[in-house]
Amino acid sequence: MTSEQTVPRLTDGVVVLRAHQRSDAPGALEQCRDPESREWTTVPLDYTYRDALEFVEQTMPAGWRDDSEWAFAVEATDDDGVPRFAGTVSLRNHLVRRAEVAYGSHPWARGRGIMERALRLLIEWGFAERGLECVIWWANAGNWGSRKLAWRLGFRMEGSVRRWLAHRGELRDAWVGTLLSTDERRPRSPWLDVPVVQGERVTLRPFVLTDVARIVEGCTDPVTERWLGNLPQPYTSADAQKFLAERPEDLASATGVSWAMAEPGTGPLVGVMSLFEIRFGVDAELGYWVHPAARGRGVATEGARLALRHAFVQPEDGGLGLARVRALSAAGNTASRRVLEKAGMTEQGRERLAVRTRGGRLVDAAVYDILDDELPAGLSLPTS
Repeated sequence: MTSEQTVPRLTDGVVVLRAHQRSDAPGALEQCRDPESREWTTVPLDYTYRDALEFVEQTMPAGWRDDSEWAFAVEATDDDGVPRFAGTVSLRNHLVRRAEVAYGSHPWARGRGIMERALRLLIEWGFAERGLECVIWWANAGNWGSRKLAWRLGFRMEGSVRRWLAHRGELRDAWVGTLLSTDERRPRSPWLDVPVVQGERVTLRPFVLTDVARIVEGCTDPVTERWLGNLPQPYTSADAQKFLAERPEDLASATGVSWAMAEPGTGPLVGVMSLFEIRFGVDAELGYWVHPAARGRGVATEGARLALRHAFVQPEDGGLGLARVRALSAAGNTASRRVLEKAGMTEQGRERLAVRTRGGRLVDAAVYDILDDELPAGLSLPTS
């Protein structure tokens, strides 16, 4: 019996899932030679047309014959209306009503929603026709494209597993998530973004790699080191790069948003502003530091106001829709406390030994907060 006879044909009217065929080999070859495919999959670096032929004519049909993997070629029309090979999706049979989802897209298909449609077809077929109860998803840590797709489909992020996935002779950290047949096929929580927020003195924007040098300068400044005792000592470029690499996790888990405070326009970084420990519908904490070259110019105050505005704007208008924002400042850090007060926050009391300063020393903190209806009208600067 041929693979065409055993592989069902699935469609949602836009995307088609079907058996692999010989004409898919050129597309498979292009996909496997693509830099992104090579970065995140274990496809051989010397992949050839013969390998592609073996993949579509032998490897994929074999999975159906021995019931080890149910793989489909993804087909969709390009901008000229021509049906094209768009990638491969599969469910690897783990027995006892379990399977692992796997997928890879051709470069032309990325960013078009094709793979999301294909995976929805695949997963619904697996639950309905194969009696699956749980589908598991694995990806190399750092593969944000794969993770965001799994998020859209409703997978629950179960965590990270250290040194678990084999990749070209090394073991990499892995992300893992699950989707049950009873789960809704939609995101379980928001995936935050970092909007550009314009002010008169400062712009809040996403970080870029060229910010590393300025971050190091700011975090090795004696004043910053004095009040931010949790910073690595000494603070290096590697620490700054690690800081930037970790920020997408805050967005994906909807726990924080961090901005580079920068000179208006295309100016350099002048500090960092963050909303962290976000609890949706409730509150978040505000934190910041300023580059020594920018102190005394009001950038921290304006940056805090812009961040507070974003915190209180409703989600449908691009904000977080919080009810309260809090902040802690070392009781002796009068400059930081002055910024919070100018931004509209009010001291609510003291918390003993709540802030770590230079050398690991714990000191009392002044506790500030502001409610969503307390942001002064003059401070409600627009977002963009």
